[in-house]
Amino acid sequence: MARTVIVVIDGFGVGAMPDAGALRPGDLTADTCGHVLDHARAAFGRPLRLPVLGALGLGLVHPHRDLARSTRLPVSAGRAALGYPGADTFAGHQTMMGADFSRVTVARLADHLDEVTEALTAAGHRAERLDGEPLLLVDGAVLVHDNLEADPGINWNASGRLEDLPFDGPGGILAVARTVRSVAPVARVIAVGGHADGPLGSFVRRGDGDTVGLDTPATGFYRNGGLEVQHLGAPLDHTRQLPGLAARAGIPVTLVGKAADILVCEQADRRPAVATADVLTYTLDAVRAGGEALVVANVQETDLAGHQQDAGRYGQVLEQVDAGLAGLLALLTDPGDRLIVTGDHGNDPSIGHAHHTREYVPVLIHRPDGAGVELLPDARSLADVGATAARSLALSARDLAAGTPLVADGAPRGAAFGG
Repeated sequence: MARTVIVVIDGFGVGAMPDAGALRPGDLTADTCGHVLDHARAAFGRPLRLPVLGALGLGLVHPHRDLARSTRLPVSAGRAALGYPGADTFAGHQTMMGADFSRVTVARLADHLDEVTEALTAAGHRAERLDGEPLLLVDGAVLVHDNLEADPGINWNASGRLEDLPFDGPGGILAVARTVRSVAPVARVIAVGGHADGPLGSFVRRGDGDTVGLDTPATGFYRNGGLEVQHLGAPLDHTRQLPGLAARAGIPVTLVGKAADILVCEQADRRPAVATADVLTYTLDAVRAGGEALVVANVQETDLAGHQQDAGRYGQVLEQVDAGLAGLLALLTDPGDRLIVTGDHGNDPSIGHAHHTREYVPVLIHRPDGAGVELLPDARSLADVGATAARSLALSARDLAAGTPLVADGAPRGAAFGG
């Protein structure tokens, strides 16, 4: 009756990948983990309190004076390259769950304005450029624009104020986003509805790579409550991802936090949340329910702190996560249980910009029935994390579209393992 819990600390990188400077040369110095730890000493006058992350082997993966250099827990610890272009939460999670996301199309909205406008007009919408900029104002209320939080050209957004129109339903924000998705070549189109501090046009700015879009954190959407988001991804075979594979095998699946918004699995119990306390509570509740389980949880507030270039806040959230991981370790004690802690990209809050950073991420696996500490070679892709989780649940990693298990657990259900 194995239980596997994957906790994704959003934006938690452990050092720049070799190609991190392709877009921004300064990103070659990115080190989210190290810089947050260094900032804590300077700002708080003490090290961050991360005993559980240390015990899970974070200091083995990322040596630092404020992280334990050894552990008595039975863990496997290593790093993973991202396995997809850029640094993006959606692409990161889809890859982690076993999708082959190595061929993401990168495109600015400016290069596709005509076909997007044509599609919106054919769907009965009124679309026009806003103040001559390469973004669209739809029906006088919804902005279609480049996403400025991810690397340029990875995602587009359709954003609106909930005071002006509904999120769902005919003519709503989501309907506009779905029309854009029908012609968009990018990884995802994100429908965003929230309560802004003013007219959306006042928060438009230029981003990297000649992109133009809404500065979503500046609008107040993340602060003012009532946020509604739906991620419309590029076509993928979700049946060949970990949640679908587990559900078909009769294993209950719970998706928590942002994972509930961006992962596809009809049978899953969804627990969307932004507040870290809620994410941890829902995750613990899912484990306490007993029986077999796959739980995938995303801690988003680390990523938000990275976007806000707030290293102090980032550190505080990490401490909160560490305390929650202690509760999970206390529950996941049976042979076959697994706790996997990882990230989806970096988001260095001291790098000097508000974008994700292309970094390796930690892969920390607690194995109650394991023997000692195993140091893992660098994984080529986050897909290897999903394949490892599949194997821990005695599922065949072959049934995923991508990924190779990092550790050997048991024989998969009904088939010999073939990678």
